[in-house]
Amino acid sequence: MAIRSKKQKFFLFLKLFAVLLLLALGGMYFFRDSLLQKALNKAEHKFDKEYDCRFSVKQANFIGISGVEMHDIVLIPKNADTLLSVQKIKTSYSLLELLTGDIQLKNLEMNNGFIQLVKNENGRNFDAFLKRDTTEQSNEKRNYAKLAYRLLSKALNLVPTEMKLQNLSLRMDDMGRKVTLHMNDLQLEDHQLQTAIHVKTNTFSQNWNIKGFADPREMKADLKFFNSDTSKIQLPYIDERFGLKSSFDNIRLKLDKLEMESGELHIDGFTSIDNFTINHPKIAKKDVVIQNARFDYRFLLGSDFISIDSTSSAQLNKIKVRPFAEYNTEADTIYKLKIDIQKMKAQDFITSLPQGLFTHFEGMEAEGMFDYQLDFEYNKNKPNQLVFDSKLNKENLRIVKYGEANLAKLNGEFTYRAIDKGVEQRPILVGPANPNYTPLDQISPYLEKAVLTNEDPSFRRHRGFINEAFKQSIVKNIRTKKFARGASTISMQLVKNVFLTREKTLSRKLEEILLVYILENNRIASKSRMLEVYFNVIEWGPNVYGIGEAAQFYFQKRPSDLTLNECLYLASIVPKPKKFMWQFDNEGNQKPYAKKNQNYIKNLMLRRALISSDDTIGQSVPIYISGHARSFLKLKVVQDSIPSDSLLVDEFDF
Repeated sequence: MAIRSKKQKFFLFLKLFAVLLLLALGGMYFFRDSLLQKALNKAEHKFDKEYDCRFSVKQANFIGISGVEMHDIVLIPKNADTLLSVQKIKTSYSLLELLTGDIQLKNLEMNNGFIQLVKNENGRNFDAFLKRDTTEQSNEKRNYAKLAYRLLSKALNLVPTEMKLQNLSLRMDDMGRKVTLHMNDLQLEDHQLQTAIHVKTNTFSQNWNIKGFADPREMKADLKFFNSDTSKIQLPYIDERFGLKSSFDNIRLKLDKLEMESGELHIDGFTSIDNFTINHPKIAKKDVVIQNARFDYRFLLGSDFISIDSTSSAQLNKIKVRPFAEYNTEADTIYKLKIDIQKMKAQDFITSLPQGLFTHFEGMEAEGMFDYQLDFEYNKNKPNQLVFDSKLNKENLRIVKYGEANLAKLNGEFTYRAIDKGVEQRPILVGPANPNYTPLDQISPYLEKAVLTNEDPSFRRHRGFINEAFKQSIVKNIRTKKFARGASTISMQLVKNVFLTREKTLSRKLEEILLVYILENNRIASKSRMLEVYFNVIEWGPNVYGIGEAAQFYFQKRPSDLTLNECLYLASIVPKPKKFMWQFDNEGNQKPYAKKNQNYIKNLMLRRALISSDDTIGQSVPIYISGHARSFLKLKVVQDSIPSDSLLVDEFDF
């Protein structure tokens, strides 16, 4: 009987709990509209106090057990343009998930509305929502995996499994740069999404299509973006805002997996793009076209790292790359990057380069195979321990035909034309037929030593690049968060002067690196020949090209007769030859900073035993500019110190 009594009590408890639950649910059901209104009032108060915005819903009510319908929803920041306006929203949710605190939308209908982002002289209408919440401070270390999974899960749960949107717009007005994305109809039904978007800007108008598979609950998708007609999709806003024109035929985005495993978040999928075209004056002087590109990705996020796993792969036309990238904060803040280009034909690499980015390689032909590995690691707290290892493995690699940049011409006579501010300068014949051309053995050895000391001390040993200088350049640029320092060698300067332009574009820099590598590692020209051409083509002053002209322009001498001091001076002006006159005061004497710079070069030469103390004897005489260069100096006018005699003047005044 005692056991039965306990069972009776247990069942009685269950009955009471069920009754109370039903009463609670019944109370919620009968008073749900008032509870909804109370929640909306609370939201209105929150928007008013925390975001200085007026939020209002003209009418709101429940439909059935798990449906809500709202009319005339408006969000207006004070003294600013309307941020959001929707005529009707109708949605349903999972009641079971709601009770567990995990809101999941089942259906959504939205009609006649817009979101509007405006920036004008009075500010931005969305500024209040960008303020960081400083009320909650926590010393707990951020867990990247948990944070990302929580945010992504909540976002995907708010995407309904069935959706119908009609007559909705996203508008943007950034100081007159206007963009409107308008959807007449978007439908998501049976995991199939389809919509057409009309895009209108100040410069163009287009119709986009989005179509494909989408399952927000399983966290999977396979969507394709393409234009309604045969033209390319143009990306809005960035053309007016940044001068970057960009377009493509289509993009495919696929998400295969998004889940937590052993405390790590795994995100797998791929994205591909066809005929991607970009145009910007800092990238290249004409359109850059990537015909086909694909990225099969696996992102891994842990408690203290974010990475692109090494099982990921990227393909650019026929170039296949295995990338690895990681941001790690376990002990120090460390950035890692590894690139592995698998063995491929050299010709396939050349033909796969983006059109317009490597114009000097067009028409180039090569034989053989190669593979390439890059290992980069930067510790923010220990920058001097930077790792930068670059390795190219060649297999019977050789150039059989040059493109626009014929590197072999360095070995013969050719005509050089400098380009200054986009304008071709007078032609300079590089060869014995030019009376100003000076062979290396007829140039003062002091000049070679001084220029190499100042510009590229290891020129005769390196293969185009100085790894240590390159590392220092990277560290400097990371610290300053801008391209503040380069690592240019004489080989790079030679290629830039003879084969390329002075335009500061990504295209020019990439071409320079590849051409220097080919020049140096295929032994196309000897080091002495490269240096001889370098001395005979570089600019030494305004419209002064080659050391033959420079020796006359400054000192009325032949290059072989230059003194040590004169060579030190010439070496010091190589970086900025057109500004040589600022080294001198109004009496034609060198300023202290210029003398200090030349003494620094001289002392380096002494320490490296490039010159001896005997070479410096008699070299204390100040630099005197005697050639045509003297007319460029800002010399003061010397007044006649003899007073005029009026009697003498009157004597000849007839």
